[in-house]
Amino acid sequence: MHAADLETIEIDLFLNALYQRYGYDFRQYAQASIRRRIKHFQARTHYKRISDLIPAVLYDEAFAHSAIHDFSIMVTEMFRDPTFYNAVREKALPYLKTFPFIKIWHAGCATGEEVYSLAIVLQEEGLYDRATIFATDFNDSALQTAREGIYALKEIRQYTKNYQQAGGTRSFADYYHAQYESAIMEQSLKKNVTFANHNLVTDGVFSEVHLIFCRNVLIYFDKTLQNRVLNLFADSLSYGGFLCLGSKETLRFSDVQERFKVIDDHEKIYQKCTT
Repeated sequence: MHAADLETIEIDLFLNALYQRYGYDFRQYAQASIRRRIKHFQARTHYKRISDLIPAVLYDEAFAHSAIHDFSIMVTEMFRDPTFYNAVREKALPYLKTFPFIKIWHAGCATGEEVYSLAIVLQEEGLYDRATIFATDFNDSALQTAREGIYALKEIRQYTKNYQQAGGTRSFADYYHAQYESAIMEQSLKKNVTFANHNLVTDGVFSEVHLIFCRNVLIYFDKTLQNRVLNLFADSLSYGGFLCLGSKETLRFSDVQERFKVIDDHEKIYQKCTT
């Protein structure tokens, strides 16, 4: 048996151990992505073989949660892909303004930068006071960062540029205050946001909502898991509700394609069919 085949068996056993012991299921993540993350974790922890990690995660809970944290995807920024936010303003929010209140699910919110971005857009469009935002992730330490809303001040120049390109109508400085080397997001942006643990891989329908943001998460899942999560989103959306995906993600060829109409193919905004 080739070394690569043995390594594949090791990875399968390792991921199964994490799932059986702690309930975190990475078994249907895209193979190349999860292999790369496991090997990075192996190198960081100085284990000779991936199989040597298995007893460690089974009997050392802190070590296991360190691995789980490593496998979380935390690449994010405020107003990432600014043209996307322009499209949300123009193509989704006018319809949502017709409701007396709206519920939003921000799935896979990571450390929260895009949650605050959406909150700012809603505030500027006069919708924030009618909105309830559920921001979820399976990584508790990322959620804690999101709750605190404190980010490195050095990132603010890029975030300000993104905000301006995203159709911002005020000064971005209105939404945070600087303290030492940190930017602390305004409390008013948090009042209608609930941060909660939810695992897209293993948990069920979250709530009936009018808008779902899940951007740049599905690219890390294999086709089967993508379809499971997309069905979860379709079942969680009210009729006429919007689903917003990342720039490299699509409903094309998915199980739920027929349940949605395309609102903006370039920005990956979809609306659940009303019939």
